[in-house]
Amino acid sequence: MKNRQPFSCRGILVLYNLGLTLLSLYMFCELVKGVWEGRYNFFCQGTRSAGEADMKIIRVLWWYYFSKLIEFMDTFFFILRKNNHQITVLHVYHHASMLNIWWFVMNWVPCGHSYFGATLNSFIHVLMYSYYGLSSVPSVRPYLWWKKYITQGQLLQFVLTIIQTSCGVLWPCTFPLGWLYFQIGYMISLITLFTNFYVQTYNKKGASRRKEHPKDHQNGSVAAVNGHTNSFSLENNVKLRKQRKD
Repeated sequence: MKNRQPFSCRGILVLYNLGLTLLSLYMFCELVKGVWEGRYNFFCQGTRSAGEADMKIIRVLWWYYFSKLIEFMDTFFFILRKNNHQITVLHVYHHASMLNIWWFVMNWVPCGHSYFGATLNSFIHVLMYSYYGLSSVPSVRPYLWWKKYITQGQLLQFVLTIIQTSCGVLWPCTFPLGWLYFQIGYMISLITLFTNFYVQTYNKKGASRRKEHPKDHQNGSVAAVNGHTNSFSLENNVKLRKQRKD
């Protein structure tokens, strides 16, 4: 894209975000249903201990794992729209690590205690991708006010996941303890990076930055929601381009 004009991608962004919103809603509802049917224990749930309900959870978590591959399109939209300042360490770390982590989850612990973080994340993604879809429509953008609260919801999600995972450590079951310790460590890394992003985005410096990049609420430019901030940029010397009018 170095010597090309940026693409608008407005139509495909609407469809992409609508599709991920519906997929996330489906996964959230099916996970809640499977947990209820299997009478999952909040404090610790072993793998393959709830019969047919576990198979429901496994099928839904496979789609959750596959959705992490679909979400790589966020980065492609950054590139096509020439918003390279958005391809940050946090963005790359979060997207790349989630796909790899869930490959391991689906091969070794595809049910049981693994359900909780995916359920919360699916709910957050319903809010997040519906926001992205609406922000792709220029006439709707002035009425969107909740991007800050989506980031707060993401941070709350990480904290709740640590609490629930810690319960499995304190009151262990047949779920592997190593996975629980790893998840706690991973959640701490996300809290650290997302907190830095939140501070950078919503203080005075962040406010001035949003004036420089007024479209930072879309895919291809979603800095104010999903953890993309200039302080972690992988390409700090990117030349500012003329803003698109769409």
